[in-house]
Amino acid sequence: MNIQQLEYLIAVDKYKHFGKAAQACFITQPTLSAMIQKFEDELDVKIFDRTTHPIRTTDVGVQIIDEAKRVIDAVNELRNKASLLNNVLAGKLNLGIIPTVSSYILPSEIFDFLNENPKIEFNVKEMTTDSIIKSLKSGELDAGIISTPYDAASEFYQHFLFNEELMIYSSEASTKDDTFVVPEEIDSNKVWLLEEGNCLRTQFENICPLKENSLKPKNLDFLASNINTLIQMVDKVGGITILPELAIPQLSDAQKDKIARFRKPFPYREISLIYYKPTYKQKILDEMAHSIKKSLDSKLNFNSNPEDYVSVKPQ
Repeated sequence: MNIQQLEYLIAVDKYKHFGKAAQACFITQPTLSAMIQKFEDELDVKIFDRTTHPIRTTDVGVQIIDEAKRVIDAVNELRNKASLLNNVLAGKLNLGIIPTVSSYILPSEIFDFLNENPKIEFNVKEMTTDSIIKSLKSGELDAGIISTPYDAASEFYQHFLFNEELMIYSSEASTKDDTFVVPEEIDSNKVWLLEEGNCLRTQFENICPLKENSLKPKNLDFLASNINTLIQMVDKVGGITILPELAIPQLSDAQKDKIARFRKPFPYREISLIYYKPTYKQKILDEMAHSIKKSLDSKLNFNSNPEDYVSVKPQ
């Protein structure tokens, strides 16, 4: 019995397929099957029922795999402690980030953090807030970055990252002498929104009441899944959408002219790192959070005059 066999067991239980599990473990399927068969023979137990499709984990197998996960956690914690004793930040982290944040901090703050810490490995996925919470509870993720406060995330530990102003992106913004907007001035039937379940959509709805977009064809039912699509719709068709402040540096000069701020108090959203419980990866989480906060401290408007802002909840 060895650690690799335990990792293979966990992979097959997760994917319910030997081929997919082998691919995830970067080995051939015959090698994985042989290692699991050897494990079953050694303990004289049947972990998987191979006659079903997808493969079913037996009742005994469920208990064995639960114990295997505890062993893997203990081994990883031992490795992490050894790294800390050697003053080395190392380990693997499965991280989920909402799409309206990942586009702006992944190629900058998170890349910078990984470049400074080459012994850390990140597996990053763009996910909705609810998917992040579900995956944290199942153990598929170690941590998530979401907009807070979020009721369903109240049971998790939260590490505040930054506050980000929400702004208007409008095809008409550049024609206005006044670059500030009040919600009552927004033509609510010309607003482009993200799909349901996206917290940035809810935050816009909490700022002002909205109607069906009159700019789209009557025979088109459309909701975007990313901010870049909304920007393109405003540029090509007209109308209005909401942008987080971190999106602005990625805009062209012509597009930046379409940005308008709300009137005081400026709306902002809070972004936090959440995780289910303190683990052996706590040091990585703490250092990552510190790195992101430090990098963004001088970039965001909120930090210069917090008293000018009001929070917009993501629910």
